[in-house]
Amino acid sequence: MFNSRRALLCSVFAFWAMLCLWHIGAADDAAEGLVVNRPVTEDCLECLCEAQSGCNATQICVNGACGIFRITWGFWMEGGAITLPNDTSLSKEAFTNCVNDPHCAADTIQNYMYKNGQDCNGDKVINCLDFGAIHKMGNLRCQDELPYTYGRIFSRCLKRKERDAKRAANQTDIN
Repeated sequence: MFNSRRALLCSVFAFWAMLCLWHIGAADDAAEGLVVNRPVTEDCLECLCEAQSGCNATQICVNGACGIFRITWGFWMEGGAITLPNDTSLSKEAFTNCVNDPHCAADTIQNYMYKNGQDCNGDKVINCLDFGAIHKMGNLRCQDELPYTYGRIFSRCLKRKERDAKRAANQTDIN
């Protein structure tokens, strides 16, 4: 009787200890900017990059918009002020360090779109077309018409990605 009760208490204690450690780890991940919800596809991120900067990583900041996605400080803040592992959101360089790192910048976009994603074009679906409008125009003006060059590049990229996906699917069906 004593051994089974002791084993039960040890099991309960071990369970609670694991739960506490998991919770602490989850809190640490949130503080480090771990992105759990990813509404934006890789293809969509590539098209955002192409339309914003041509994916040109040589220009670090242009008129306050930085990195290959041309992220502003306000967008970064709303996206959770994610930082690189050896940085803190309080450091002066945290913004430029993150948005000039493609992975950190993409995570910022994921967080921002998860928080601010909406149907901008009225088709009752939230998808890459909406994310493109939100990224360029902001979440409050995403219903406005996109600038011509950005819209043309973004649209062409999405069409190319759709075409490539269909080709890949057809190749899979043939094999």
